Amino acid sequence: MVWLRRTTHYLFIVVVAVNSTLLTINAGDYIFYTDWAWTSFVVFSISQSTMLVVGAIYYMLFTGVPGTATYYATIMTTYTWVAKGAWFALGYPYDFIAVPVWIPSAMLLDLTYWATRRNKHAAIIIGGTLVGLSLPIFNMINLLLVRDPLEMAFKYPRPTLPPYMTPIEPQVGKFYNSPVALGSGAGAVLSVPIAALGAKLNTWTYRWMAA
Repeated sequence: MVWLRRTTHYLFIVVVAVNSTLLTINAGDYIFYTDWAWTSFVVFSISQSTMLVVGAIYYMLFTGVPGTATYYATIMTTYTWVAKGAWFALGYPYDFIAVPVWIPSAMLLDLTYWATRRNKHAAIIIGGTLVGLSLPIFNMINLLLVRDPLEMAFKYPRPTLPPYMTPIEPQVGKFYNSPVALGSGAGAVLSVPIAALGAKLNTWTYRWMAA
């Protein structure tokens, strides 16, 4: 029955990874992407870093297999690309949706877990820090490839976006001068306790299964 339990674990990962992606989608039709990212990139970085790390470390420790975090992020990315394709099929431009970059940060988490010989505490502290530091960098590179984010925001308004969430002109420089640095710093600090929460949820799950 070991194969059945492992299969159930991985199917569970698929379900939760898809739900995590839905959180990104339903937070205002890809809020922070492509329009809001330029005005709220720090908030985006923190939310995405913590959302990724809590689910990725939970399932990585749950299976005990380095590579599970990358598997989790790959499902999220695939599902988001499907949504991007759906918008494109409806007649919106290719750059209407920019897919967040989760996979490289998840790979760093897996690498930390593997390099430290499956040390849970190292994965929480080092892996969590690496996720928080790297995700804003990868996502800003991703956003720089978008043709014209403000044109996408104002020329093609989100059909389900409420009026109070209409994109605004970016005020970079008036609020902060380096959104990547600020996002990386805040993400690195906050991802560690959130990673610890994911590890604790894993412990609770095992206790529940043993009950």
